[in-house]
Amino acid sequence: MAGAALAITAPAFGQNDPTGQSQQGDVSVTIYNNNQALVQDVRQLSIAQGRSRIEFPDVSAQIRPETLSFVADGTTIIEQNFDFDLLTPGKLMEKAVGETITLIRTNPATGAETRERAKVLSVAGGTVVQIGDRIEVLRDDGLPVRAVFDKVPDNLRARPTLSVTVDSNRSGRRPVSLRYLTPGLGWAADYVALYDEARGTVDMQGWVTLTNNTGTTFQSVKTMLVAGNPQSEQSGYNRRGRGYAPPPPPPMRGDVERMGTESADRERLGDFYLYPLDERTTIANAQTKQVSFLDVSAVPASKVYARTVGWLQSDSDPVKASSEIAFSSSRQGGLGDALPAGTVRFYQRDARGTPQFIGENAIGHTPMGSRLSLRTGDAFDVSVQATVVSRTKIASEEYERSSKYRVITDGRVRTVEVQDAKEFYRTTMRYHFTNARAVPVTVDLTQSGLDRGWWSHDFRVVSEGIKGEQLDLNRRQWSVSVPANGEYDLTVVYETRY
Repeated sequence: MAGAALAITAPAFGQNDPTGQSQQGDVSVTIYNNNQALVQDVRQLSIAQGRSRIEFPDVSAQIRPETLSFVADGTTIIEQNFDFDLLTPGKLMEKAVGETITLIRTNPATGAETRERAKVLSVAGGTVVQIGDRIEVLRDDGLPVRAVFDKVPDNLRARPTLSVTVDSNRSGRRPVSLRYLTPGLGWAADYVALYDEARGTVDMQGWVTLTNNTGTTFQSVKTMLVAGNPQSEQSGYNRRGRGYAPPPPPPMRGDVERMGTESADRERLGDFYLYPLDERTTIANAQTKQVSFLDVSAVPASKVYARTVGWLQSDSDPVKASSEIAFSSSRQGGLGDALPAGTVRFYQRDARGTPQFIGENAIGHTPMGSRLSLRTGDAFDVSVQATVVSRTKIASEEYERSSKYRVITDGRVRTVEVQDAKEFYRTTMRYHFTNARAVPVTVDLTQSGLDRGWWSHDFRVVSEGIKGEQLDLNRRQWSVSVPANGEYDLTVVYETRY
């Protein structure tokens, strides 16, 4: 309640009385990566014969009521209501507009109390009341004031409450099952990796990080995590009129050099992997909880220096190579598991043996058997400078003479028709490598921008200082060895239609 320092009291709450004990039953939650969860709650309740109203406190404060499924033997649901206006001092005063309350003021000098009946006129920007013939604004003037309410409004709840009107063919106690979707429950994977450069290994722990912002604590629940994002029409829109919340932007993805083809030893649901937690757990509101799901040691890993250069890119200054750590998720010689989307944080021991943070990167859902190379930052001592040495037009007849260098990616030679009056270009690129480290390094240089559409597929690499590998139509890569405290120049000549 803005502008007033009040101690607010009310008489007994009756059915709204917050006992402090959860009214949930046997709860199971299935949590997806898109900040959405399926809650299944089975409660033992007494149901009267005929039509009656049943209240279910302690449901999610962000429940999507339109997704509710209610099942009880011999019972049909007539209507449902969700009361998400929770009991707070501000809400209590807001609901009292037009009603009469009691104000109790205490004299700070004598301790004497005075009581006055006051009608609440407005709470917009402050509380305005009418006391007898005068209008008064309650303000924070340091004098203690208590507001006493005659009752709690029927539509204010101490806890998020779902009420349903049902029609039962008999009376008696029986299990009642609620199932609904709710935003506010989410999970992600977090990985902690300790890299040993001397041994060429990485030790990795994987943590499931649960977050609960539903406004409700879920007590001792069976928890299933789903690595995937089922399609939902919710798409950030809150159906209770609380406005549009755009979905979070996708995280930066680490580089998957090769997508795996191995099946992990985990339960699947359609195209999703399931990660059940071994024990029941309490997921408290406004809490982050972590549970281990991966712990492997001495996985082969290597440091990789890399640089990707755009087409016709000419650097005015050397550019630091990126520092990456490469490893596999395969069963043999790797992590041996499918990796849910999350963030991998790398550590490395210093000369005193103390692990130090060296960088992090995000990965998407990655199948087992994949080869990953995750960037951790810029190399301090290794750089690459790309330079366009020359670029000239050549005649179509001269272009045809280099057809034996045609880039082929589909395993067969395509017939190329040389069209007169077409313009062709010969481009010479030089890539200058420097290494200030006391040991030799290998830099994976990638030239991108080679694919300009179907008309550009007939490009040629007619000369290269070392043999490159065509990763796809758009990228060609060279693994360049740079001597310790040394330099190296790689020259490549391209002939293209662009």
